[in-house]
Amino acid sequence: MESKLQRPHSVRLNRRGDRNNQRPFAKDDESGLFSSMRLPQDNPIKIVWKQGFIRLVLVAGILWMLLILIVLLFHVWSCQSSISFLSAICNKEGKVFIAMDLLGLAPKPEHRCPIPVADDPDKIVIPEGRTPDAIVKNLTYIEEEDLVNNGSQSFAVFGGNQSWLQREENFNLKPSMKVHCGFLKNGGADMNPVDIEYVKRCRFLVASGIFDGYDVPHQPSNISTRSKKLFCFLMVVDEVSLKFIKENVTVRKDKDKGMWVGLWRLIPLKHQPYDEPRRNGKVPKILTHRLFPQAQYSIWIDGKMELIVDPLLILERYLWRDKHTYAIAQHKHHRSIYEEADANKRRKRYARPLIDLHMKIYYSEGMEPWSLKKNTISDVPEGAIIIREHTALNNLFNCLWFNEVNLFTPRDQLSFGYVVYRLKGLFKFFMFRNCEYYSLFILHPHTREHSSKVEWVKSLSEFKGSGSSMKESRGGFGLWTPYPKNLDSVTLPQVVRTSKAG
Repeated sequence: MESKLQRPHSVRLNRRGDRNNQRPFAKDDESGLFSSMRLPQDNPIKIVWKQGFIRLVLVAGILWMLLILIVLLFHVWSCQSSISFLSAICNKEGKVFIAMDLLGLAPKPEHRCPIPVADDPDKIVIPEGRTPDAIVKNLTYIEEEDLVNNGSQSFAVFGGNQSWLQREENFNLKPSMKVHCGFLKNGGADMNPVDIEYVKRCRFLVASGIFDGYDVPHQPSNISTRSKKLFCFLMVVDEVSLKFIKENVTVRKDKDKGMWVGLWRLIPLKHQPYDEPRRNGKVPKILTHRLFPQAQYSIWIDGKMELIVDPLLILERYLWRDKHTYAIAQHKHHRSIYEEADANKRRKRYARPLIDLHMKIYYSEGMEPWSLKKNTISDVPEGAIIIREHTALNNLFNCLWFNEVNLFTPRDQLSFGYVVYRLKGLFKFFMFRNCEYYSLFILHPHTREHSSKVEWVKSLSEFKGSGSSMKESRGGFGLWTPYPKNLDSVTLPQVVRTSKAG
């Protein structure tokens, strides 16, 4: 009987012992998921977490590598596909790629990229004759003296003082046209007779310019013997820059008193047409066909640039290969002129109120910000290089482009896309990738910064008075001549700043 009575008591002790023994387990379990103590019912969770997580990482890595491989294979296949949408993905100048870029889905653009130039300049076949002029067949220029009165005296101007009506008529293309295009009588930008005779032999030329002593000539490299014989290398300079160059590098004279720095033939311009060096620099840059009328092909490069690609290879790549006649690089950061104008104001590249007035006139005339609806990949070029054949239509475009620079601000990148817009798609050009532009040259810093007082102006009140020293006295007349439309209600489109670049 005693044994029977004690058995239940023993059981109760064991149960209490079990309960007591459970307390440490419960405490450890509450301390965290990574407790070293185990319960039978928790073992599967522990195993999944410790072993399954590692397997999950390995599987995810394998799947990610397979996804990358599939994307690469799809990219290669799509580039060769006959399906237009798929092949458009690979076309970096196409609308599909541009749309992906705007959405942030395209690869980050390279700073420099390989240029698909030919291997040997000696094997390039130069096209015979000239590209036929289909739209404008006869182009002549207004050259009569045009006098402007500043309140105290009358003087001739280089670019003319065309009316708003004349400007409007010039955008209506006709087979025969006569337009303002600089070089009006007694307007300045005069060449020495010895240089006038020299450039008559230049059918192919590389042209550059240095004004106000901002640079010294940088010698081209990788130039073939054939190109040295074929091309004229012409460096246009003003009197200040010529003096600066003579003080810093060796200038030699030939038997005809022509001046040379290495490959560059110096072409001094006397009687500068404008007060502003920036605007003077646009004369040889945009009006290359006027300064050197015998040239059929030209490559313009800014004075701060060192050419490192043979010019014959450049013409073959950007003009002859795909039958273009005009090529210019795309701006690295901006596609809309209103973005570029905003950047110019931020970087103090010209008077802010004058840039705003310039843009208000363009916006009132229907110039919309760039979008995918437009036929061009950008409205803003990288203006430091221009590659062109001097056809009548190209020459007309350059005249109209220069007239905008003469009328408004010397920031020529703001005017290029506007002239394209006004010609309604009739002017065809090749805008190539910016990364190729950086592979054509080495960019050198200016010897000093620009220091025009106009660049720091914040209000139109600072230009008060007809004799104001802030005003460009021989250019920019469109900013001071009453515009035929009311601009008070014009509000410029909002600009979203997507880059820190200017």
